[in-house]
Amino acid sequence: MQLKTLLTRHKQTLALLIGNGINRYNSRASNNSWDALLGQLAQQHLPEFGKQLPSGMSLTEFYDVLDLGLRGQSTSKKTPGLQQQFCDLMADWRAMPQHTYVMAWAQKHASPVLTTNFEQCLSDGIGGKAFLGKGTSFTDFYPWEAYFSTEELSDPCAGFGIWHINGMQKYHRSIRLGLTHYMGSVERARVRLHKGSRRLSAGGNIHDWEGAATWLQILFHRPLLIIGLGLAENEVFLRWLLIERAKYYKDFPTRFQPAWFVHTANEQDIGKLYFLKAVGVEAFVVPDYDAIYGENTWT
Repeated sequence: MQLKTLLTRHKQTLALLIGNGINRYNSRASNNSWDALLGQLAQQHLPEFGKQLPSGMSLTEFYDVLDLGLRGQSTSKKTPGLQQQFCDLMADWRAMPQHTYVMAWAQKHASPVLTTNFEQCLSDGIGGKAFLGKGTSFTDFYPWEAYFSTEELSDPCAGFGIWHINGMQKYHRSIRLGLTHYMGSVERARVRLHKGSRRLSAGGNIHDWEGAATWLQILFHRPLLIIGLGLAENEVFLRWLLIERAKYYKDFPTRFQPAWFVHTANEQDIGKLYFLKAVGVEAFVVPDYDAIYGENTWT
């Protein structure tokens, strides 16, 4: 299947789930890279590792190791925490052409956009503004009701908006980088999915549950097109959500929504592709990154 064919066929209902691949397209390998940012923090706080991240631990675990190292140092109270330092390192990231035309496609078709990215390149590409949804439990640790758009939305699925799954640069305390952070996100989502009378797993009105005003509403109730995401083993939170999504559809099959994972031919992780198939995500191959992020695909 060609990506453009899928976009045309499902343009009225599709939601996009976008990772850091869109930032790295047509960019030098050292730019716009989470690995490179963590490497810079490692050189500053754990110089014994040099310029190479150590093998044998995931990036999420490595962040927690960095945090432990920083806590063990006699730093001034004025020294910013790792989350703030990470945001500071992203200060010069700028929107590139692909941010503009991909978001223009989403805006044209009123498609919600989920992203694991922290910075605002997607929003900047379309001139978006920050909005806060109708949720009553807003916290800058978990700003799941906050989004960027060109207009206010009545519901997360009601139109074009950019929702940051793992936190956003605007609220530095929301940045989810470590395994500890991911576990906190899992627990926060689990409450909304499985606890209380307004839990999603109860099968009630999909517009009246604890996560209805958050990006969780999009993930569970819209078809998803996943691009630019490695979805490796360290993506603990998102992989768990895909498992929960699949369970939800098993319990309520009439609510099923398809999902697609786009990758190039150099993807050799058979285990990951098997996992995606098991949770109802169809993976398909495109020739190269131009086929994913090129302007011809989105215009």
